[in-house]
Amino acid sequence: MIHTLTALSAAAPLAAGWTVHGLWQHRRIDRAERDALTGLPRRAGFEKSAARILRKARRDVVATLVIDLDGFKQVNDVHGHEAGDSAIRETGRRLAQWAEPLGTVARLGGDEFAAVIRCPDPDTVRGELTHLHQWLCSPITYDGLPLPLGASIGAYLHTPGPGPALELSAALRVADEVMYGVKQTGGGWSVTHSLTPSYRTVNGRRDGRRGTDLDAEGGPR
Repeated sequence: MIHTLTALSAAAPLAAGWTVHGLWQHRRIDRAERDALTGLPRRAGFEKSAARILRKARRDVVATLVIDLDGFKQVNDVHGHEAGDSAIRETGRRLAQWAEPLGTVARLGGDEFAAVIRCPDPDTVRGELTHLHQWLCSPITYDGLPLPLGASIGAYLHTPGPGPALELSAALRVADEVMYGVKQTGGGWSVTHSLTPSYRTVNGRRDGRRGTDLDAEGGPR
């Protein structure tokens, strides 16, 4: 019995050490999977969360979004990079708050973000996009000055059905193309139900040619 107690006493600090080490490793991995500026997931973490949403969305409509800020370069040039960082942080906060009950959001890099949300029907998605665009265009204040920013949002809408499972990479590609088309017309939001590319690509980037299968409902801001 004495030997057993001695062994347990000796093992306790080791077990505690491994527990602390495990927590440290978990936090380190979590930090590595999150964007340092916004705290949003990076692409790897976003893909995991999005995959869970897609698996559960058997009866819901799933919208995949790509969001790009309008006027961000001007903010950086006129007000400096600290103002730009502040705008990115606030945009990330707004997106996270908007998407939290519905899905997941990530910063893709620069002033570009992505989101995947579940909604009961397409009309709800359109309402959410209207609300999101209005919020992202509302003033962000830095050093007492409002920063002149807008947003362009492209969305691919996937409705439930007997077809193949939605691939996130394909949905993001189409949402990115739609966003680019919106940006070319001055901002707003637009959705498409088609996975067929709407714009020709040059080395993987759109050249801005307008498509014919978009529902341009957001319009220019």
